[in-house]
Amino acid sequence: MNHTRELPATLRDAHIHFVGIKGTGMAALVEILDAAGAKITGSDVAERFYTDEILERHGISVLPFSAGNITDDVKCVIYSSAYSPSNNPDLQEADRKNVPVMLYSEALGAVSALSYSCGVCGVHGKTTTTGLAGTLLKAVNLPAQALAGSVITSFGNSCTMTTPTFTHEVKHYFVAETCEYQRHFLAFHPQKIILTAVESDHQDYYPTYEDIRSAFVDYCCLLPEHGQLIYCADEAGAVEVAGLVKERRGDVQLVPYGEKADGDYRLSFGTVEKGLHRFSVPAIGECAIGVPGDHNVRNACAAIALCCELLKTDRKNCADFKEFIKSGLLSFAGGKRRSEIVGRAKTPAGQDVIFIDDYGHHPTAIKTTLEGYRAFYRDYKIIVDFMSHTYTRTAALLDEFASSFSCADEVIINKIYGSAREHADATTVTGEILAEKTRQHHQHVHYCAEFLEAAALGQKLLQQPSGDTYPSGYLFVTMGAGDNWKVGTQLMEKLK
Repeated sequence: MNHTRELPATLRDAHIHFVGIKGTGMAALVEILDAAGAKITGSDVAERFYTDEILERHGISVLPFSAGNITDDVKCVIYSSAYSPSNNPDLQEADRKNVPVMLYSEALGAVSALSYSCGVCGVHGKTTTTGLAGTLLKAVNLPAQALAGSVITSFGNSCTMTTPTFTHEVKHYFVAETCEYQRHFLAFHPQKIILTAVESDHQDYYPTYEDIRSAFVDYCCLLPEHGQLIYCADEAGAVEVAGLVKERRGDVQLVPYGEKADGDYRLSFGTVEKGLHRFSVPAIGECAIGVPGDHNVRNACAAIALCCELLKTDRKNCADFKEFIKSGLLSFAGGKRRSEIVGRAKTPAGQDVIFIDDYGHHPTAIKTTLEGYRAFYRDYKIIVDFMSHTYTRTAALLDEFASSFSCADEVIINKIYGSAREHADATTVTGEILAEKTRQHHQHVHYCAEFLEAAALGQKLLQQPSGDTYPSGYLFVTMGAGDNWKVGTQLMEKLK
């Protein structure tokens, strides 16, 4: 197979075909290359995804997988790691015709090589931090593009953002979410890196914490001479990686952010009231965001650090930049499946129910996200429906998962959402085992393997008033990297 890591020399009118085009990252890359003038086609399964709307806005019709998709004018094929050259007809035909092919991560790396690029990495918070960073770059009007791993509301309900001052003819900035799985981020060309958190994860590829830590160290060492590593000083894994990077690369500039940081990005938490989480950092003073959770305040702090450091690089230190950043923070409303409010309804007793969907699928993310909801929605009773993602992660972090729901009032556990990339024996760990383990830490835990069963239980839990402690009503949260968002959808329909 003609494997390449380079895009066509001229993107304008170059025909690029995407295999697995509905993937979030793939659809985002489509937007970037379409804006550069490339001719885009793509193939995928027939099932509708939220990215279909993005593709339709760009006039792209999704084709079924077929060798016929690889026409003679196709200059390059970009494919998702979910598909294999061994059994995908598009990729097999590209091989037969000797058409250059590249993985999504390699294509993202090729795009990053064309710009002053900043990679956002970490086990948690990548998407939100990238969304915040792009939003702030737009607010200060630096020439930039951003690519996030989900639809971001302030990106115009898109996965990408392009500022008004951006052109392909002048130097510009590129901020992208970069993924640690299978070391995909090593294809990226970073000038600056944000590192949010490092913990054990993706146990099918990184059996030990040291394995995943090593990948992050190697990625950060891709920084050029005197490149900047902006890292969370409150997160032990990020601090450890920063120290190891400094040992290997003494020239790398370490820029800490968070409560334990010194300097411009030392974080001080403020009050949570009237839908705002207030905080301050010396670089811009007092500010606020309208999304819940201390973890999101830290993500905002990381985005502030990157934006301010880029302003220094660009020497565009205009007098009003602090106010522009503060305004950008307030305009950020989250992203798809990131504490996303998907609907509202009324209980039979007339109380409010807010439905939230969140992608949190690691114990730390679950715990911090629920803590954020508890602080933000003090007067609401919280019901969580959780679907764990992958057998290997569930088995490796079983105790951590079980103890992560303390801020919820009721917990519903679904069956495990398996991954095609693992060959786990489903009998070694199950959703039911996770529910039993969770009962050791929580009084109100229910196991509902199927979504209809979970929605029926949710309806039953909403039959009674939420009580004097929670006079405002209920927060019903679907959480996880699976498809249990359908539980919330079904329950909303039942309440209607």
